[in-house]
Amino acid sequence: MIPVTKTFLPPQEEFQELISRIWKNQWLTNNGELYKEFRKKLQSFLNVDFVIPTTNGTLPLQIALNAFGNCGEVITTPFSYVATTSSIVWEKCTPVFVDIHKDYLTIDETKIEAAITPKTTAILATHVYGNACNLEVLEKIAKKHSLKLIYDAAHCFGVTYKGNSIFNYGDVSTCSFHATKLFHSGEGGALFCKNKEIEKELWFRHNFGHNGPEKFHGLGINAKMSELQAAMGLSVLPYVNFIIEERKKVCDFYDVSLNFNVLRRQKIREGLKWNYAYYPIIFKNESTLIEVKQKMEENNIFARRYFFPSLEKLPYIKTSLCPIAEHISTSVLCLPVYVGLQENDLVQITSIINSCLNNYGA
Repeated sequence: MIPVTKTFLPPQEEFQELISRIWKNQWLTNNGELYKEFRKKLQSFLNVDFVIPTTNGTLPLQIALNAFGNCGEVITTPFSYVATTSSIVWEKCTPVFVDIHKDYLTIDETKIEAAITPKTTAILATHVYGNACNLEVLEKIAKKHSLKLIYDAAHCFGVTYKGNSIFNYGDVSTCSFHATKLFHSGEGGALFCKNKEIEKELWFRHNFGHNGPEKFHGLGINAKMSELQAAMGLSVLPYVNFIIEERKKVCDFYDVSLNFNVLRRQKIREGLKWNYAYYPIIFKNESTLIEVKQKMEENNIFARRYFFPSLEKLPYIKTSLCPIAEHISTSVLCLPVYVGLQENDLVQITSIINSCLNNYGA
């Protein structure tokens, strides 16, 4: 079987060495030794000012929205994983959808200001497949209208823009360290920011609001990362550059082997150092995608319709018209990308796709 992704596992003895420290310390969670080490190494590796590792990648979104959404309208994208929108609704805010750019697949910055109302409190934009939004323009819009700017950067570990970490943009950025991501801690995530005061607020909120063992700063939730998760993160972190390079080889193969006379690729923003998190291909229509996906599955190859459906179609929100997002969501397919994917597998994948395209006249 060829899955759409495969979790990178570090050498077991390296992970076990870290686990033995947990047994020695007898400290399993709540700002333990490994957590502190992991946090410090993330800060250095990513060249960020402030990072708070968390137990998953959704709680950072909820915490940021709880801090800055103020139960208002949050301008966002319909082309993202469901956690982006569900977090807005969960925190008693109202998602206001803006369509996406047909090439970059990120929120269309030219349509944001028309969606701003007196109730708007924040912008929550997603860097799609590791590809950045228009950072400069979104920054100007947020400042002009006194809005908080939050980035769902779940796919962006290791991504830089003009030499600067992608996590250093916006008021808050979030990331996922889920097992399916190129960097992971089994399950996990993180909050990033540039401002010390914001970091203090986020820290309190991710730890029940505690300000010491018997005092409380305010409302909070339990988003703390455990020592076991930190151990996995510490084990995987030294291999990140290797992981990215191996994934690049897979993506480069697709670049030269697929029939892009009839397929389309996502356009990577100029100035971005991409991390090869995903490899999306865009078909001309949904019917071709479905036939190609079915043929791949008949050969035990499993690509993923990611993201589908477009989030403005969710049953618990007010429907919006976002025709580009709806079209892309029905015609985009993410191909297998992971360390260890062999060239003969890639030949099989690309041959099936190209053969189907020829047969269907797509």
